[in-house]
Amino acid sequence: MAEHPPLLDTTQILSSDIPLLPAPIVSGDGAQQLSLFTNVILVQVNPGEAFTIRREDGQFQCITGPAQVPMMSPNGSVPPIYVPPGYAPQVIEDNGVRRVVVVPQAPEFHPGGHAVLHRPPHPPLPGFIPLPAMMPPPPRHMYSPVTGTGDMATQYIPQYHPSQVYGDLDSLSTHGRSNFRDERSSKTYERLQKKLKDRQGSQKDKLSSPPSSPQKCPSPTNEHNGLIKGHNVGGLSTGSAKNKAGKGKVVSQMDTEIEEKDDETKALEALLSSITKPVVSDIQARTVVLTWSPPSSSINGETEENNVPELYGYEILVSSTGKDGKYKSVYAGEETSVTVNDLKPATDYHAKIQAECNSIKGNPSEAESFTTLSCEPDIPNPPRIANRTKNSLTLQWKAPCDNGSKIQSYLLEWDEGKGNGEFCQCYFGQQKQFRITKLSPAMGCKFRLAAKNDKGTSGFSEEVLYYTSGSAPSMPASPTLIKAGVTWLSLQWSKPSGTPSDEGISYILEMEEETSGYGFKPKYDGEDLTYTVKNLRRSTKYKFKVIAYNSEGKSNPSEVVEFTTCPDKPGVPLKPSVKGKIHSQNFKITWDPPKDNGGASINKYIVEISEGSNGNKWDVIYSGTAREHLCDRLTPGCPYRLRVYCVSDGGQSSASEALLVQTPAVLPGPCFPPRLQGRPKAKEIQLRWGPPQIDGGSPIISYSVEMSPVETDEPREIYQGSEVECTVSNLLPGKTYHFRLRAANKIGVPVSNGADVTEYRLEWGGVEGCMQICYCGPGLNYELKGLSPATMYYCRVQAVSVAGPGPFSEVVVCMTPASVPAVVTCLQGVSEDEVESPDYSPSTSLAIRWEKPCDHGSEILSYSIDFGDKQPVTVGKISSYVIDNLQPDTTYRIRIQALNSLGAGPFSHTIKLKTKPLPPDPPRLECAAYNHQNLKLKWGEGTPKTLPTDSIQYHLLMEDKNGRFISLYRGPCHTYKVQRLSESTSYTFCIQACNEAGEGPLSQKYTFTTPKSVPAALKAPKIDKINDHTCEITWEVLQPMKGDPIIYSLQVMVGKDSDFKQIYKGSDWYFRYSGLQQNCEYRFRVCAIRQCQDTVGGHQDLTGPYSATGIFISQRTEPPASAHKDTVETTRLPRTLTDEQCAAVILVIFAVFSILVAFIIQYFVIK
Repeated sequence: MAEHPPLLDTTQILSSDIPLLPAPIVSGDGAQQLSLFTNVILVQVNPGEAFTIRREDGQFQCITGPAQVPMMSPNGSVPPIYVPPGYAPQVIEDNGVRRVVVVPQAPEFHPGGHAVLHRPPHPPLPGFIPLPAMMPPPPRHMYSPVTGTGDMATQYIPQYHPSQVYGDLDSLSTHGRSNFRDERSSKTYERLQKKLKDRQGSQKDKLSSPPSSPQKCPSPTNEHNGLIKGHNVGGLSTGSAKNKAGKGKVVSQMDTEIEEKDDETKALEALLSSITKPVVSDIQARTVVLTWSPPSSSINGETEENNVPELYGYEILVSSTGKDGKYKSVYAGEETSVTVNDLKPATDYHAKIQAECNSIKGNPSEAESFTTLSCEPDIPNPPRIANRTKNSLTLQWKAPCDNGSKIQSYLLEWDEGKGNGEFCQCYFGQQKQFRITKLSPAMGCKFRLAAKNDKGTSGFSEEVLYYTSGSAPSMPASPTLIKAGVTWLSLQWSKPSGTPSDEGISYILEMEEETSGYGFKPKYDGEDLTYTVKNLRRSTKYKFKVIAYNSEGKSNPSEVVEFTTCPDKPGVPLKPSVKGKIHSQNFKITWDPPKDNGGASINKYIVEISEGSNGNKWDVIYSGTAREHLCDRLTPGCPYRLRVYCVSDGGQSSASEALLVQTPAVLPGPCFPPRLQGRPKAKEIQLRWGPPQIDGGSPIISYSVEMSPVETDEPREIYQGSEVECTVSNLLPGKTYHFRLRAANKIGVPVSNGADVTEYRLEWGGVEGCMQICYCGPGLNYELKGLSPATMYYCRVQAVSVAGPGPFSEVVVCMTPASVPAVVTCLQGVSEDEVESPDYSPSTSLAIRWEKPCDHGSEILSYSIDFGDKQPVTVGKISSYVIDNLQPDTTYRIRIQALNSLGAGPFSHTIKLKTKPLPPDPPRLECAAYNHQNLKLKWGEGTPKTLPTDSIQYHLLMEDKNGRFISLYRGPCHTYKVQRLSESTSYTFCIQACNEAGEGPLSQKYTFTTPKSVPAALKAPKIDKINDHTCEITWEVLQPMKGDPIIYSLQVMVGKDSDFKQIYKGSDWYFRYSGLQQNCEYRFRVCAIRQCQDTVGGHQDLTGPYSATGIFISQRTEPPASAHKDTVETTRLPRTLTDEQCAAVILVIFAVFSILVAFIIQYFVIK
């Protein structure tokens, strides 16, 4: 390495925590703005090196040496700088400007021996802020030869000229470039720079200002052996001016690291940017093929093979918003020919290619424009319903995207209401709506739509199903209760039967409060099938009914149903109180009901007890409807707490305030006999005992021991005290003694237990802890009756003497044996609406249900149903049954009994049920009158207009195209006119009769066919005179009727004849009549005849009504002078009025006459 001043090792600066401050842009007033910074340090960039900074606009700028970069130090200090071995940094201050110079420590320095340095670009110093506007081109340094070893610092001082910093770089010679790079790299760099300038049209003086892109670096300045040829530079004031004027400091923060680029990177970027625009081929409606060539490295016919990359990456950028619009990437890869998909038809696009190599991207190529082809339209949206009637549907649709070719027509297809998935055309044209007619009420049809242009037909839209409207909805079912609350009821209802799924039906829910007296009021009006009625009163009955309506009208209200809101939970019962005296083992309590029962009666009261004054364990001792209870089996001298809460249909109340009761203590119970302690002695013995099992609720305070010899019954007390042992002395040897022990508490000492038992008390109950005294007497046994079979009972006994009652014995459990089942309860009939069996007939069947009785310990196997003289019916383990094969309109007495393995239980109560009479048979259906559009049907016996109070109703049904029957009429009448039918079409009907017994069977199918329609009446024929003996009669022409041809019949009445005679019959629309008589009146009329084709090959003529009469009077033609007069007379033919015209004239005359009479009366009579 040659001995020359090295670069500052800025990568090892320690002061990285100094914030960066933005530097001002110095222009004309650079001296004043630069003076804001009080500390400026010039960073020396040596020849052949590069220094990279980030400008204020965020771009990177590369400064190549030799150069001096002015940097601003926010705190005025020079950060520590690490330098290579053998070098040392020196800070030189010249007129307030600090310069950091790295110099070698060796005394020798050869200016002409600079070697080529290859170092990566340096990031900016963390402790300094570069001044982007002050970046000068490489300054003209003066390197003087070193003469001695001690004056290096004074000899190597770059001369910073304050007059001009920027110079004309293009005028500088490139001589001496070999000092920094070899010949090959220099040539490659020059050629690439020249090509880039030619391609972008760079200006001559582009480098007269600081470089504005990190991709461009200024060329090295002219130098030779370290000596610069003189050039004057200027345009910027010196750093001393800054120090004099500036006093403030600006703090700046750099947020990203600065990218580094060398000359090879710039050369590669220039190569990538030379890619040509793509070539467009095979343009389709939605695709296009783009082809391009790799970036060319050929410059002036020469190729640099060593610097051409072997592999490129490409990115296709496409814009549909213009050449200068927003581009988006549609491809990234290594291919040079790509098919671009998913384009829009008939759209202008611009495409660019951007090359990439080694993560370096060049500039995009020029844009190539192309336009995609047109194609068939997009798939349209499904048609929507615009209007519907009973016999027609009106559909509308919107135009889809035409994809560059105008839509010519639309194709609408439907399935004709068959629902088999097969579609046929029903409209083809340019309109965007179509009306389908001659449909049946409540008929469902599927439709789909396609659009067509010059390029083809689009796909079909989604299928949609629409229904024609029917009549007003039928009566809906009554609303049902989903859930009830205290202040709300949630109801639901269903659509009326036979309602199409897409028909818009709304509902009105009406409610009546039982005690309001205002009747039914609407609570809901909408399309939902559920509704929650709120703000109701608790435990109150409400009546509801629902009405369905649509555009055709309202239905009859449903049957009225009644629902009740739930009661609220009751209030807190009052604090219980003691009733009577408190005994040692029992006492009675009573309580009052709560002030608020929550809207429902109290079902039961529950009493809980807790032993101790602070106990947390509560036990249930009573549950029932009574409001008092005897608390027994208590412990004497023990405190108890009692509380009560009640239960109703609304829930359980909170517990009442607790009652504290203390039972009185009693005498202690009997003690166990004292036991001998140790071996007895001749004259004394040692006795010991324990406390009694029952202390009577009070602590034992003393014991009393009595002794009596065997030969006497007079005991005497030998010990009294609180100890549990004593020594008995002064006894006779070999004599037997009896001892007995008594305990005493604060209540006293119990009487001797030797008294006789006077009575026994037997307690008996079905629940342990709730036993009642069932016997009290001297007997030693007792027989209990009226017990339930297979039931567990509890009992205990207590002996009573003159000293008082003794303790109860242990509880004994006993089980009664099993028995026949109990009687069946809740036997009742089931209404017809609740029966789910499809074979149920109310005329021959009766449905019953019951509740399972108690089996008394043996499982119920079956039930026996008795319903009269017939043999009883035995059924299995069920709770409902339908009795079949009964007589219509007959009353039956029904009862039931349960059976188990032990036998049959008793019969239940008897209920009376009656079968309904048989529904009526269907009447015979006849066609009373018909034409091509109407059929008048008649059935049964009776007058056509029957009163609605008749018991028999009739239901007329007609079969539609799908083979299902739809309702036409339901009511008591015997005739019905079916209208809006098609001619020559067969229609199938059936009918059934209904009464209170139900709906009868459907009749057989009756098929009636409408006849073909006759042609319409023609207008009066037009008569033109040909000559004196010939005239021409013409009339209007009718189109063929459903393929049947139309012919015409012309008749004439001559003079005063009374009959018309046919003079022509054929298909022509005119006829020439000759042989006219002079001064004779002729009357002509014409009718149309439809020739219907028969199945056997013949035809049948259907003659339409005759037209109005046309009158013609033949007159002799006069000479030409009077020809005009004859013509006028001929044209003024008498005109007859029709009946309607005559009626209108009469009405006008009558109105005028009435007004005149009213005026006369008003004027002459009233006034």
